[in-house]
Amino acid sequence: MKVAFYTLGCKLNQAETESLVDDFSRAGFQVVASDDAADIYIANTCTVTHIADRKSRHWLRASRRRNPDALVIATGCYAQRNHRGLATLADLVVGNEAKADLVALTRALLPEAQGLAKDETQRSQTPLANTRVRSLVKIQDGCHCSCTYCIVPGVRPREYSLPAPRIVDEIRERVDRGYREVVLTGTRIGSYHSDGVALQDLVQHILHDTGIERLRLSSLQPSEISSGFLALWEDERLCLHFHLALQSGSAAVLNRMRREYSPEDYRRSIDLIRDLMPDAAITTDIIVGFPGESDEEFEQSYVFCSQSDFASIHVFPFSPRPGTAASGMSEQVADRVKQERSRRMLELARSTQRRFCERYLGATMPVLWEKETIPGSGVYSGLTSNYIRMFARSERPLSNELTSATLLEVDAEGMRAVVRQLTGHR
Repeated sequence: MKVAFYTLGCKLNQAETESLVDDFSRAGFQVVASDDAADIYIANTCTVTHIADRKSRHWLRASRRRNPDALVIATGCYAQRNHRGLATLADLVVGNEAKADLVALTRALLPEAQGLAKDETQRSQTPLANTRVRSLVKIQDGCHCSCTYCIVPGVRPREYSLPAPRIVDEIRERVDRGYREVVLTGTRIGSYHSDGVALQDLVQHILHDTGIERLRLSSLQPSEISSGFLALWEDERLCLHFHLALQSGSAAVLNRMRREYSPEDYRRSIDLIRDLMPDAAITTDIIVGFPGESDEEFEQSYVFCSQSDFASIHVFPFSPRPGTAASGMSEQVADRVKQERSRRMLELARSTQRRFCERYLGATMPVLWEKETIPGSGVYSGLTSNYIRMFARSERPLSNELTSATLLEVDAEGMRAVVRQLTGHR
């Protein structure tokens, strides 16, 4: 039986889908691409914005049209928040708490799946992006923070961390399967704490006890950056990439958001990173049009971003989420204003990204190559340690190869490069 997955949202959702793909493969199902014909369609949904909600509904409807007889399943954060709303689009709606039980739930609904042969050694050969190159490993879930715009605490479980030995074993297993990079992910990985092991300790265990060639961390908070923590990056297997969500460069807006830092705190964190690692990429998230955001407050945010030399900025127009404090705030910003501010911030994002890439023109850097951009094209895409997207032509296959490459040209998608030779970690 064929099963297709569709994932929206954060790296944690992507990590959980990766686990589900393996679960279904070992249970005897054949995993196919999200737009292929399948017997089962599973949407791992996101509900951080109304756009994510809309994309989930669209894919569920499209799956039903693709195969009216298929079993259509919705899981994830949107399913957790609005079970009733998705019940008309999916045969089964499963919240985050029962996501790990999807194989058993599917077998119970499909008598023809009962006879599938289980193979605990089987791993999916699905054409998901970056297969056998980069794997996302969940280390933590849940968030106790009370940011006024965020629905995540209401749709994710109470904060918990997975045991460090289990994480180390999982990464060893990924290495055995051929993965060369692992991304540690969770709702808030900086709060990781299990049996006296904090995030800094966990990273040390992974670097000491596994053979992973590259280790990348997902989003951190500015308060989690310290000189002691950054000392871990003396090990060249740690990628030179820090994602620190800013959300706004205005102190007043950050206060209304109930974020736990000021613009000055954030500036100190990125200055500390750059003092120790000048080549590190710092990427961020920005919300424009938060309730009450004045023209002056937006300009403060814009100027802060323009002065911060971010390698990448993800721009989000404020999307009121049901039940959050911000959804009921007065002075909601008009859509046309949010659109204009998004346009300006996106233009800034493109220019700062290009400026960051231009610093490396002519440089030779290690790149972990992922896959051909188009099968048969001979053009491969990959990432440097500091999160620059590379494209290079090669007559020999480059997928899952770590080579050096010389950066030749910046374009809209990243940088064009020429491949040199096999290399080490960074």
